[in-house]
Amino acid sequence: MSTQRAQFGTRLGVIATTVGSAVGLGNIWRFPYEAGAHGGGAFLLIYIGFIFLIGVPVICAEFIMGRGTRRNIFGAFRTLHSCRCWSWVGYMGILASILILSFYSVVAGWTLEYLWQSITGTLDANSGTNNLHAAFDTFAAGPRSVMWTLIFLAVNAVILLRGVRGGIEKASNVLMPVLFVILIIFCINSLTLPQASEGLQFLFKPDFSKVDSSTLIGALGQAFFSLSLGLGTLMTYSSYFSDSTPLVKSAVTTASLDTIVAILAGIIIFPAVFTYGCEPAAGPKLVFEVLPAIFHQMPGGAIWAILFFFLLFLASLTSTISMSEICIAFFCEQTKMSRRRATLINTAIAMGLGTLCALSFGSLSDFTIAGLTVFNLFDYLSSNILLPLGGMLISIFVGWIVDRNLIRNQLGGSGRIPRPLLIGITFCLRYLAPTAILLIFLSGLDII
Repeated sequence: MSTQRAQFGTRLGVIATTVGSAVGLGNIWRFPYEAGAHGGGAFLLIYIGFIFLIGVPVICAEFIMGRGTRRNIFGAFRTLHSCRCWSWVGYMGILASILILSFYSVVAGWTLEYLWQSITGTLDANSGTNNLHAAFDTFAAGPRSVMWTLIFLAVNAVILLRGVRGGIEKASNVLMPVLFVILIIFCINSLTLPQASEGLQFLFKPDFSKVDSSTLIGALGQAFFSLSLGLGTLMTYSSYFSDSTPLVKSAVTTASLDTIVAILAGIIIFPAVFTYGCEPAAGPKLVFEVLPAIFHQMPGGAIWAILFFFLLFLASLTSTISMSEICIAFFCEQTKMSRRRATLINTAIAMGLGTLCALSFGSLSDFTIAGLTVFNLFDYLSSNILLPLGGMLISIFVGWIVDRNLIRNQLGGSGRIPRPLLIGITFCLRYLAPTAILLIFLSGLDII
């Protein structure tokens, strides 16, 4: 274990990077819709319960493995257990990070295109709902989608080339406060809209009549994927923590701030949706069709559009930085490769696969595997199989196999961890988290 391994320099850097890893497009385009469609406040309560009962213990598990070994995801499993079979969980995380980075960068590229259209006024010219739908389809199928994907990955690489402290930490220290400031500005504006109360009621009022098994699975899945669990990003980042970083407190802070971002996104979106008579939607339709139509009707809509798509760009970038670091850390430590070379190789792979994902909306739209385009295949494999399986195995590994003294020492830091807290985290990792994640896994495969 190298004593020269890079570390984050400040407590703020730890929080900014870990929250940046968790906060992404899913907080903005998925959570508000899921909450509104599954009982509003009821869904929110269930979601928060899962965040702290399942999410925080699994974050702690990744933190324990990362800082306890100061290795990448593959090296952490290899260090903590001699059986090579567990190393395959590390390989799964690396594969998942490459797949997600590839298709996620395509969507991030879309945000750059719409940011550019907002700045130049092109977006306002296509303000009709039908025009926006047609314009999005035309853009996604054309060469500009590939161009913006490559530009986004180049920006991502520039930050990563500067290293852990000079690149990742410094960028996160700037990007995350800016992201929160933009969110708060948007929230203030949304709360002044005529139908703000109806939008907030849709999001927050508990409607337990809509709560069923799909609500529980939806809340559990949202909690799991929002925090990027099972991928190894938090494990990789925690390997850069100092020995004095409090792991439990950092896990709770990360989960809390990630949840706050999701709730703020709902406060932004639903007052606007109700005020301007649009249908709530999820995913790209919300971001690239519904909201641009709303911005066209709002006073100063061009400015709001620029701010919004810049917000999406920031959320995308903080996530892709962390995804990339999984592979870069692996290449650097397992092959003794320089960081520069590892970053360039990771970026080249992402650019190649990202181009295929972008083209799956155009010239490769008819090329399918098991009925899925390249973009949808990468999404399905990572979201429905690799992430939940990785999260479940990490929970089992730390809950049942990792030495108790390592867990106690890592969670306790310079002091002693309260026994009830240790018992609670261990119980969640051994029983609660694997069972819950198994339900996500089976649901994702349409078995339940």
